[in-house]
Amino acid sequence: MDFALSQRAEELRERLLAFVTETIEPATPTYFAQIEASGDPHSYAPIMEDLKDEARARGLWNLFLPNERWGAGLTNLDYAPLCEIMGRSLLTSEATNCAAPDTGNMEILAEFGTPEQQDAWLVPLIEGEIRSCFAMTEPWVASSDATNIQSRITRDGDDYVVNAHKWFTSGAMSKRCKVAILMGVSDPDADPYHRHSMILVPMDAPGVSIERALTVFGHSSGGGHAETLFQNVRLPAGNILGGEGNGFAMAQARLGPGRIHHCMRAIGLAERALELTCARVQMRVAFGSPLADQGVIGASIAESRIMIEQARLLTMKAAWLMDTVGNKGARFEIGAIKVVAARTATTVIDRAIQVFGGAGVSQDWPLADMYAHARTLHLVDGPDEVHMRQIARRELRKYEGFRAN
Repeated sequence: MDFALSQRAEELRERLLAFVTETIEPATPTYFAQIEASGDPHSYAPIMEDLKDEARARGLWNLFLPNERWGAGLTNLDYAPLCEIMGRSLLTSEATNCAAPDTGNMEILAEFGTPEQQDAWLVPLIEGEIRSCFAMTEPWVASSDATNIQSRITRDGDDYVVNAHKWFTSGAMSKRCKVAILMGVSDPDADPYHRHSMILVPMDAPGVSIERALTVFGHSSGGGHAETLFQNVRLPAGNILGGEGNGFAMAQARLGPGRIHHCMRAIGLAERALELTCARVQMRVAFGSPLADQGVIGASIAESRIMIEQARLLTMKAAWLMDTVGNKGARFEIGAIKVVAARTATTVIDRAIQVFGGAGVSQDWPLADMYAHARTLHLVDGPDEVHMRQIARRELRKYEGFRAN
């Protein structure tokens, strides 16, 4: 295994670090002040356009896309440390046009979209002119098993009619969200892996409605998560993405890179939380000495550092395998790091909150927001239990010869 970054990736890493330090961090208070002044937590802060212009000028745009026609053409291994840096700040991903769920949507549009679909939706997404959402999860079924999906995409002459009740439709609360990629059942009689299709749904199509914003630990910001209804939404047949019956395969293709991107950002979150912890314990005095001198604090910091390094190494291995043997060959590592990275970020941030005391759960520090995001990672793109079930099956398969009759 070779985890060495290319010279280009090293240069981009230094450039991105400078962008965060020189531009993102100074702009962050203004960004949140503009959001608060708007009265809408899902509004678009005007300063984001300035950040995006600066990111373009520095050559830090669409770094996530391996497709050289549309993106930077980086390998997963080269993108990993860049995505980790993005995870340290809430603004960097959007400023560089590398924010979910747009990243996953752009990837499948680039890979499976027709030229007409790419012109209509991929180009404006690539240019950062619009946002998008992904409508897969449903409130009344266990969406961790995609074969449970109840939404219907029904052929009617030259059209499809969509009826769906979705929730946690990520990104839908943004007024800049113009299109949804929706997954639903197009052929109920087909086998479980060919029943589904994906279709492009303009958010202003008749029958599309956003019912409400869903909060995460009471927080709701950015593109948010929405409960959405699609009632008799009539769409041209040309809106089917990747061909009828291929929705399940495309979902797996989308979720592989998406999962590892979440893991990379989670490590950045954990790294930032550990930095805040170390600074805090040097400054705070209790019982006559800095908290840093307390043995229990030192042990906690050491455990956090070990967890982060382990998670980073497993992430790099998963990225390397995706580059060398493909997503399918890296399936075990992708599932494992999805569990480990979420666990690492949640644990390290929780330790930071404990060190900060009451301040850690207040709005004066970013830790509460960071924890809400990290805890959610245990659920998104498949809950921990699903990944662990798959890993256990792989391990147990080696010993089936010992199985009792």
